[in-house]
Amino acid sequence: MNLLATAGGGTMGMEMILIYVVLIGAMMYFMAIRPQKKEQKRVNAMLATMEVGDVVVTTSGFYGVLIDITEDDVIVEFGSNRNCRIPMKKAAIAEVEKANE
Repeated sequence: MNLLATAGGGTMGMEMILIYVVLIGAMMYFMAIRPQKKEQKRVNAMLATMEVGDVVVTTSGFYGVLIDITEDDVIVEFGSNRNCRIPMKKAAIAEVEKANE
């Protein structure tokens, strides 16, 4: 009788462990993966709507104006003397302020 009770309890324990693993996986998805994907979509949309003349802030905190845009790179003009133009990756753009706003 004792042998049957422990065998039945063992499968119940395995089911509970499986339920906990599924719950922890769901929590990780809703707390980590889903917000990260949402933020990535926002950044991709921001980078897709950039236009020449927009004011941008780089990830290092520099303000500049977009001079040229290619598929992966941009040329940003820094400073008020208009002679500091630096090519950089689009991923280095943190914020975009539209020129017409």
